[in-house]
Amino acid sequence: MELLEKFWQRGKDFLGVKYPVISGAMTWISTSDLVKAVCDNGGFGVLAGGNMPPELFEQEIDKCIAENKTPFGVNMITIAPNYQAHLDIVEKKDVKVVVFAGTIPAKPEIDRMKASGKKVMAFAPAESIAKRMIKFGVDALVIEGFEAGGHIGHVSTLVLLQEILFNYSDIPVFVAGGIAGGKMVAHLLAMGAAGVQLGTRFVMTEECQAHVDMKKAFVRAQARHAGASTQVDPRLPVVSVRAIKNKATEDFAQLQVDLISKIAAGEVERNEAIELVENFWIGGLRKAVVDGDIDGGSLMAGQSVGLFKDIKPMKDVFAELVEEAETELQKMKNMFS
Repeated sequence: MELLEKFWQRGKDFLGVKYPVISGAMTWISTSDLVKAVCDNGGFGVLAGGNMPPELFEQEIDKCIAENKTPFGVNMITIAPNYQAHLDIVEKKDVKVVVFAGTIPAKPEIDRMKASGKKVMAFAPAESIAKRMIKFGVDALVIEGFEAGGHIGHVSTLVLLQEILFNYSDIPVFVAGGIAGGKMVAHLLAMGAAGVQLGTRFVMTEECQAHVDMKKAFVRAQARHAGASTQVDPRLPVVSVRAIKNKATEDFAQLQVDLISKIAAGEVERNEAIELVENFWIGGLRKAVVDGDIDGGSLMAGQSVGLFKDIKPMKDVFAELVEEAETELQKMKNMFS
């Protein structure tokens, strides 16, 4: 791994792990068990806080601390009702890296985490947000294109590479969204990425606790099946969610229509409607992940889902990714020799 070590050394140093491959935080999926499986194989596991009850959130963090010999991260969603409680808990825990998701974190919140000895990462789905996050003092960025699963931004990974990765080198930049294997990792590293983040690939591992029926749905899916939800009416702003199309996708569109009618009739306040929209996805995701309801549940997946056709042990995922990346870098080297 001569070339690979050279190209991803910055990411290794920042995260403190063997491979700067981040397991994206996925609600109901990225539990302490998945974090351990990723860390045990040299990657960087991230615990998904979601809107987890504070007591359970603290228990999961303590479990990660007890079970992992290498650093891991904790993801907190700024718009979650339990967000402030999560901040208080993480601040006093021996967590090396904090990942902010949802909306833009406030500077005082970033300062709190850094003052408690933690490195701070934040998502940058657009250049304007990248600039603000750097100004606020984050230690690293994750640029995630709309090819990714779950809640997504509006810009593709390909454009974000040119907009952010090529122009901001003062801090490490990790790339996410649509990444499937080592060949792509090699080219992203050559472009200047410190490392990568994968989500969908880690769902499709034997160690992931997601329901087997959800995994089977992922195996059957084509890339085009992972579609982004649409906003029906600007009076009810919603963040797009990428998931495999099923009945839940149709139900979400109908929910928006019903809520817009209720807003117009004065039966529901706008903020309450927005909360109901988020609750739909949280509940729908649980149906899929925990109950295995692949029709009525939310099958959040990135477009890379179409590139995977099997469920592998975690060790095989990492072994293939590393071997492919090194082979591709050697191929590129030979091309320029």
